[in-house]
Amino acid sequence: MSRFRMYPSGAQEPALLRQCRHARYMWNLALEQWSMWTPDKAPAARFVEQARQLTEARAEFGWLRAGSQTVQQQALRDFAQAVKNFYARTHRRPTWRKAGLHEGFRIVGSQAARIEKLSRKWARVLVPKVGWVRFRLSRAIPDAKSYRVTRDRAGRWHLAFAVVPAPIPAPGTGEVVGVDRGITVSAALSTGDRLTCPSLSDRERERLRHLQQRLARCRRGSNRRLRVRAAIARLYSRARDRRKDWVEKISTDLARRFDVIRVEDLRIAQMTHRPRPKPDPDRRGGYLPNRRRAKAGLNRGILANGWGLLVQRLEHKAAGRVEKINPAYTSRTCSVCGHCAPENRESQAVFRCVACGHRANADVNAAVNIAAGRAVSARRETPVRVSPKREPQHATSV
Repeated sequence: MSRFRMYPSGAQEPALLRQCRHARYMWNLALEQWSMWTPDKAPAARFVEQARQLTEARAEFGWLRAGSQTVQQQALRDFAQAVKNFYARTHRRPTWRKAGLHEGFRIVGSQAARIEKLSRKWARVLVPKVGWVRFRLSRAIPDAKSYRVTRDRAGRWHLAFAVVPAPIPAPGTGEVVGVDRGITVSAALSTGDRLTCPSLSDRERERLRHLQQRLARCRRGSNRRLRVRAAIARLYSRARDRRKDWVEKISTDLARRFDVIRVEDLRIAQMTHRPRPKPDPDRRGGYLPNRRRAKAGLNRGILANGWGLLVQRLEHKAAGRVEKINPAYTSRTCSVCGHCAPENRESQAVFRCVACGHRANADVNAAVNIAAGRAVSARRETPVRVSPKREPQHATSV
């Protein structure tokens, strides 16, 4: 999806927010109709019936008629597609959209093609009921039949075109690479490279801690609390943008250099669940310690390193060339002799085989096992070709 940064004027931003409210209202209304259905009732209204109801509602309510019918109909169509995806078991169940969290709408049809180039760096798009809105030309405008206007928590507006880029062709060298994902080292490659995902700087972390303390002292519903929340959202958006930029660069580089990319088959959604409470049998209504603070820190580390996003983008760019390997015992198996023992892991970063004495970085050793396709890579049951070792590349924060 190609995304551009939009710069609406002070008069256009309230009109865009009004369109977002209308789209969110139609989505939640359709969700309410669908959620209230029971087997003893008639089938829930589908898109065609909901579109007819929308026409009647627009004739009755002026505030709804003031918005764009295209935006409102498309929200109903998006919900119908979400329900279809849910029943096909490819997506999760549709949920409620909230103000400040889900701000956006989609435009399709002939209105999606109303784009004019102003200069080498600027262009403008015609948004229904809003007018011409400028956006930054950071890349070539794709030939798309629809676009989506969104607003993130930091207050930034974006214009996204629904296009699927072509996969990156394989280099044809026959080389295989293994990728081991971690917390301290975001991605360790079987070539010896250790990559670190950039995040907030020390100064930005200190400011984030200060803002979170101010937020705890703010009165709920006050204007000061809204300003502090917006400042916190801007800091988080910086970390998110850096993480996405890092993932795009690393995934493109791996797709261009290797024919086969092997990663661990990790269920990240299950790994980042919060721990269940442990009732205390000796104290009624009490609970035992369940290390929830430590688990919360681990979850933040997993999500901050972009584990899932990296594999997702690899599957998009290297379609059919990404293989998921069972991660069992890859971190405690020697990549030279194949000996597997917990004692091989001398520390979090050091691997030393107690059988043959092989010593290496623990993450790189696991990546070599993943590249072989299984933990017993030294037995050569799966032939593997790895590229010559390169100097480690460390991503730095900007």
